[in-house]
Order: sequence, then C-alpha cells, then structure tokens
Amino acid sequence: MPTVTVPAATVEYRESGPKDSAYPPVVFVHGALVDSRLWDAVAADLAGQGFRCLQPDLPLGAHRIPVDDRAALTPTGVADLVHDFLVALDLDDVTLVGNDTGGGVCQFLIDAHPERIGRLVLTNCDAFDKFPPFPFNAVFAVMRTRPAVTSLMATMGPTALRHSPLGYGLLAKNLDPALTASWLTPARTDRRIAGDFAALARGIGGTDLTHVAPRLHRFTKPVTVAWGQDDRCFTPALGRRLAALFPDATTVDVPHASTFVPLDAPAAVSTAIMQTAGART
Repeated sequence: MPTVTVPAATVEYRESGPKDSAYPPVVFVHGALVDSRLWDAVAADLAGQGFRCLQPDLPLGAHRIPVDDRAALTPTGVADLVHDFLVALDLDDVTLVGNDTGGGVCQFLIDAHPERIGRLVLTNCDAFDKFPPFPFNAVFAVMRTRPAVTSLMATMGPTALRHSPLGYGLLAKNLDPALTASWLTPARTDRRIAGDFAALARGIGGTDLTHVAPRLHRFTKPVTVAWGQDDRCFTPALGRRLAALFPDATTVDVPHASTFVPLDAPAAVSTAIMQTAGART
C-alpha cells in the first residue's frame, strides 16, 4: 500500500480507478476499529465506472502505523488529518463519503475545512449526541487507557465474541470473520496501536457533535444521506434529522442494511455516490 506522511501521522491508503478520471475523486472515511477495506466493494464498483477512489487507513484503532502525535487523536484532530491527506495528494472538488465514526469526522471536516469538498455522502454515522451511540458509548468509556484496550482486545479472539452485540454484531448483517479478526489484530498485538486507540477514546469522550450541528447549514453543496433502515444504533430517525440540517440534501433509504451499509448494501452506496457526483446510473 502507498503511504502519505502528514504532520500527525503516516497514512496508508488504497487507490483504484483512473487518476485522470472525468469525475471528481472519491475519498472514503471509515470509522473506529475498522480500516478502509470496509469500502472495498463500493470502491471496486466505482472504479469500474471510471471514478478515482482513495481509501485512507485512518488512525482509528485498526491502523498499522502508530501515529506521531497522539494529541491529534481527537475527532477534530482526525478531521484535520483527513484535510492534510487531501492537501498532500492535491485532491480538490472531492466527493467525501463517511460511515460510522467516519461520518462524524466528515461533519467536523466540512465545518473546519470545507474548501476541498465538492459534495458529501453520509451513510449511517454519529450525529448530535450519538457519538458514539449506546452500547458503544459504554465500551469507549472503558477503553480510555492502554491496559484497558489491551485487556478487552484479548477477549475478542473468538468469532462469537467479536460478532456479539459488544463487538461488530449490531453493525452489519454480513460479517467476514477473517476481516473482523484482522481489524482487531493491530490493537491486540501492538501496544502502540492500543495506546493510540485509548487516546482516541479519550478524545471522543470529551466531545460530541451537538456544537457542530447548528453550523452544518453553511455547507450548501450537494449532500446525500444514504441510511440503512435496519440499524438499531443509528436509527432511521437520526438519519432524517441529520439530513434536515443541510440546505441541499437528498435522503436514500437503504432497506435490509445496518450501520455498515458498505458491507450490507454496497451497490446502493455506489449508486448514491454516482448520483451525487452527477454520473449516469
């Protein structure tokens, strides 16, 4: 995987599709304790349609390269990191796509650095005071020290526990055990990554999105909210409430999908992205 070094970290990323695409570049922002492979099926579909897709592995707990500056591991700090990623690769008029914690990061990003974002696609994600939602707010509260992260991760070896409601079980209907195991491997096996995630958990615990929400109306570019309708963490009502904040928003109901819409319904997500970018579908 190629890497790009920004002030806070060295970021690995995946890239597909033509660099000289006629469409704006698509940048995907994943959530906590997953990496950019969450978007693989969506990116493959879009790349096949001629889109340039970039999938950074952000320092949200499943990353492999420890960060240089743990003070940056706050929601706003990660948003700054994504902005630095866009600057480093000279990406402009970006179609920004977020999920889960990454959708919250996207909201912080368009609040602080909207200039390189041409349009926004949000799938099921944190919003308002759901940052994170129950029961993950309790899990994040526990994992605010490196020893606590190490101890909890040590219990997540069995698939049954990883795919339980306190693991990934509430987040997707179709989970690959090998993929979920690999997402937890960095924090299970590398004390530095466990320490990074503890810093992130502390950063998330010290903020929410309620202060950003009243300013989101300033983002007047196209927004699509593509929301899995079977999500018990980020409910459909939360998605509708979030969409109502933007002056140019389209809502797309995605049936039979939970939080990880890119896993449960990748075709629906790629279609929403293409339509938001003005491509024929």
